[in-house]
Amino acid sequence: MSSSSQDPSTLRPVHQRVRAYATPRTIMALILREMSTRYGRSAGGFIWAILEPLGVIIILALAFSLLFRTPALGTSFVLFYASGYLPFHVYQSVSLFVSRALNFSRPLMFYPSVTWIDALLARFILNTLTGFMVTYIVLAGMILTIDTRIVLDVMPIIWALSLAALLGLAVGALNCALIGLIQTWDLIWSIVSRPLFLASGILFIYEDMPQFIQNILWYNPIIHVVGILRTGLYPMYNADYASSAYVIGFSLIALALGLLLLHRFHKDILNEN
Repeated sequence: MSSSSQDPSTLRPVHQRVRAYATPRTIMALILREMSTRYGRSAGGFIWAILEPLGVIIILALAFSLLFRTPALGTSFVLFYASGYLPFHVYQSVSLFVSRALNFSRPLMFYPSVTWIDALLARFILNTLTGFMVTYIVLAGMILTIDTRIVLDVMPIIWALSLAALLGLAVGALNCALIGLIQTWDLIWSIVSRPLFLASGILFIYEDMPQFIQNILWYNPIIHVVGILRTGLYPMYNADYASSAYVIGFSLIALALGLLLLHRFHKDILNEN
């Protein structure tokens, strides 16, 4: 057989072919390393991943049930605040852990087989899967134990969680670069992002706000994600304001900027003391 009929992939340098197969194994190794570091070898770490958001939801439900007779949607305070907090928790955990990916995996990235993209993807995959698992367990437990009388639509819930994870990846990648380049950025972001909990529709529905506040809140992509998820739990609720296109566009722009900065400056960030 002539050389012209060979598979083009066999003409690549050997180290490039090895790298192509090494990437999934590297990412899996980083995921397993983080699982053992964060959760340990016992089930207690995974249980805490469930108890933390559940505790926040229960506290919100108890507090606001003393102030209002019924939630903004449905009859269950627990389910209403779960529908707002769970997608926010997925976004928050993914963005937080992705933003610290380089610092966490810094000792390993001096090896040629581990890249900054591997570190980001490993944390993104682990925290996305954890967020989906926690949401499933919490919602399933509530539906089975509370008389919610809901008609569940799974697809909007999955779609909303996917958008939350994508947004978390984008914000996390951008913050990962900025934290490495700007010494005080981590502190600045923690202060700037604090109002997000109040501005993301966790405690209210978008339609109950005055028009001028709606005009401001609309630019917060998380409130779109929360609205989409709630349509899967409340069949009579139509989140007409919610735009998947806006969330995707916002996320892709932030992600592109973050990846460009990391591609340009990741060596400088890693070599900093």
